[in-house]
Amino acid sequence: MSIFPKISLRLEVEKYLKEGFMNKEVVSALGKQEAERRFETLLNHLSHPPSFTTVRVNTHLASVQHVKNLLLDELRKQFNGLSVPILQHPDLQDVLLIPIIGPRRNIKKQQCEAVVGAQCGNAVLRGAHVYVPGIVSASKFMKAGDVISVYSDIKGKCKKGAKEFDGTKVFLGNGISELSRKEIFNGLPELKGIGIRMTEPIYLSPSFDNVLPNYLFLQNLPSAVVTHVLDPQPGEKILDLCAAPGGKTTHIAALMRDQGEVIALDKISNKVEKIKQNALLLGLNSIKAFCFDGTKALKLDMVKDAEGKPPFLRESFDRILLDAPCSGMGQRPNMACSWTLKEVTSYQPLQRKLFTVEPQIGGEGMMGAGLSSEQLKQLQRFDPSVVPVRDTDIASLGDARIEDMIWLANKDCIGFFIAKFIKCKST
Repeated sequence: MSIFPKISLRLEVEKYLKEGFMNKEVVSALGKQEAERRFETLLNHLSHPPSFTTVRVNTHLASVQHVKNLLLDELRKQFNGLSVPILQHPDLQDVLLIPIIGPRRNIKKQQCEAVVGAQCGNAVLRGAHVYVPGIVSASKFMKAGDVISVYSDIKGKCKKGAKEFDGTKVFLGNGISELSRKEIFNGLPELKGIGIRMTEPIYLSPSFDNVLPNYLFLQNLPSAVVTHVLDPQPGEKILDLCAAPGGKTTHIAALMRDQGEVIALDKISNKVEKIKQNALLLGLNSIKAFCFDGTKALKLDMVKDAEGKPPFLRESFDRILLDAPCSGMGQRPNMACSWTLKEVTSYQPLQRKLFTVEPQIGGEGMMGAGLSSEQLKQLQRFDPSVVPVRDTDIASLGDARIEDMIWLANKDCIGFFIAKFIKCKST
């Protein structure tokens, strides 16, 4: 059952998305009423978190079972002895699934309030505490140690430093303030730590802040599927074109058992540093990261570059992963997006410029894309609208079958799609 309103979009953007979703092929197959219902269901799912938190085990350093045992101990501490199951995905052996408990509707709202930005609010719904930079407003007399009700300013209307806010806001749960209002808004830029420690979040999800950082990588399920579809092999040379922050890059290296070469490109220097940091943290030595524009990665002259730096000659790699920049509108939870239609559609030219799938976790591609039924089966589309928005509590987990929970994890995730191209011959 929904607890939040559907994602708030500009009218021009919602109309554009609806026209694409309700194309002739979809309406013909489902009927107009069912197609409209599915579109509205999808918008509703986007404002809610997925049913599971997904983490990938760094199998280069430890076994999945060892990390699972460590994580079970960590969750017991976080949840004060509450026993939350951890499932190993049957088709993605290095992926662990932790069910998210909620929404919890009986949390008492406090008189003392804090309002956080929408991005911070989304992170809280996925298990994060509130960090100082994310706090936009706090009650006049808030002091350290106070129990605070935390709200998300989903439309970005609250002024920084306000003492109260009566605009559109969504309740996220309660927490304990680590700092006073005066300390939070004193203007010192170095304040970056936890401002409010969430104790009663409306969705109970584990925090992974510095939890087993060498062994675990927090990653949405479809993102973990991607590298298994790529299927990298030890000894190969692989290019990750738009690699930051390095989740898929490090997954490639781990599946190759750190044997071979993984070239990671991103055109923003601080993002490249993040790739290098993640590789170091996970103990992976086969990754080489470069600050370089992926649209210029192809070397047009035939003079060989002996240093192994971009740009590269044709057929320099065994496999290429392209996670092209996109609007990210499939991310969950996301209660509001203020982007204009021009911004939403601006990624298509860049994506075009950049340019039997196993494992088959997602559904087949969306009708109306101009592809045959066989081609649609070669895509993987992750569409959360196929399941109802539901409540999860500890009692329901105890009665649930593992197969049903895995099915839910595969369906109720972020919006995503994957396509794999296999080169048949050189031209």
